[in-house]
Amino acid sequence: MSTPSTPAQAWSGRFSEPVSERVKRYTASIPFDWRLAPFDIQGSLAHAAMLQKVGVLSVEDLADIRRGLGEILADFEAGNFVWNLDDEDIHFNIERALTRKVGDAGKRLHTGRSRNDQVATDVRLWLRDAIDRILALLRAAQVALLDLAERHSDTVMPGFTHLQAAQPVTFGHHMMAWFEMLGRDHERLVDCRRRVNRLPLGAAALAGTSYPIDREFVARELGFEGICENSLDAVSDRDFAIEFLAAGALIMTHLSRMSEEMVIWMTPRFGFIDLPDRFCTGSSIMPQKKNPDVPELMRGKTGRMNGHLIALLTLMKGQPLAYNKDNQEDKEPLFDAADTLIDSLAIYAEMVPGIQVRADRMRQAAIEGFATATDLADYLVKKGLPFREAHEVVARAVRTAEQKGCDLADLPLAELQAFSPLVSDDVYQVLTLEGSLAQRTHLGGTAPVAVRAAVERARKRLG
Repeated sequence: MSTPSTPAQAWSGRFSEPVSERVKRYTASIPFDWRLAPFDIQGSLAHAAMLQKVGVLSVEDLADIRRGLGEILADFEAGNFVWNLDDEDIHFNIERALTRKVGDAGKRLHTGRSRNDQVATDVRLWLRDAIDRILALLRAAQVALLDLAERHSDTVMPGFTHLQAAQPVTFGHHMMAWFEMLGRDHERLVDCRRRVNRLPLGAAALAGTSYPIDREFVARELGFEGICENSLDAVSDRDFAIEFLAAGALIMTHLSRMSEEMVIWMTPRFGFIDLPDRFCTGSSIMPQKKNPDVPELMRGKTGRMNGHLIALLTLMKGQPLAYNKDNQEDKEPLFDAADTLIDSLAIYAEMVPGIQVRADRMRQAAIEGFATATDLADYLVKKGLPFREAHEVVARAVRTAEQKGCDLADLPLAELQAFSPLVSDDVYQVLTLEGSLAQRTHLGGTAPVAVRAAVERARKRLG
């Protein structure tokens, strides 16, 4: 059993008995925070370079530390680094491995810092890297949507409100709506990254340090855009992680809405699209089934993401300044959230190009839903009829067409004129699906020419 003269922990000289095995397991973070190791080493290298610059470390110490940390990083990347639960966390594991390799220089590395500012720095470095990967995947998903929108800028489908056919749109226009959602997600993450990219290191445990550190130097070494300017705040808040989770929850919400439409559109009742087999599964007892499991699971993982956001909000809500052990619980939700986003976006970017569009079914659904009824009302208003009266006239026309089992465009001219003498033979130009679409050429409209222009603008924005 360890004693204070041979401490198991770097801090155990203060204690008269060792930590129990159950507590050791309960408080250990190594099973999940091992993934911070490359970033811990990155931060330590910058910290060591700063200590040498200000005269705390010798040139020889710095060289030894760089060599030792390089070897540890190589071991980690090769899967050969052995983690020891007795060393409590990755920081002590790496520090002790370094000391075994380079001797006293390894013991001097922790001068002027604490695990509190060290872990805050590691998490920010890790999260910055994760955000960069997610931003790239968002762009890939947007490009996939642009390509699909361009191919189907003329493909007619019903637009829906209340999941009822409302007005005709193009499938390309619908894809551009998804594109815009992901565009705002990209903007939010870029903005979030600015607040993530601030350096906590130098705050030490909570009050800063008496050593003559140069935080600006460390910030430049690590590529941080700013510095956390209050030591208490630097080590204790995780609002940057919460902000990331909020942005992530919105991304998953958008993916969930898109997935819901894919699920609906794949049902035989709609039959608008089909997904490649590699994104679907079958049934163990019903051989005819082709289940859209991937979109369904994206919907489910959205609840998982929302849960992580609530978990971190709850984690932080009652904490006094400064650092508290509670904050160890920030990592598992954060890591899982990033993993979920990366996997979901990667799969989505691969799945979108494989969407097989059944244009004939979309067109038939638009016809069956009297999607050009609003166009007939607009036609009458342009002829001088007040909108409320035009609305009533068209409602009666729709009821008649429904009783006859035909589309508005199939009603004879004389019958349409019976509803309003303002109707003339030019009415059929607006009652066809293409005629309805062609009128909406304005910015943001669903006309094929407007969709193609929107795709062109979007490609320029993406660069």
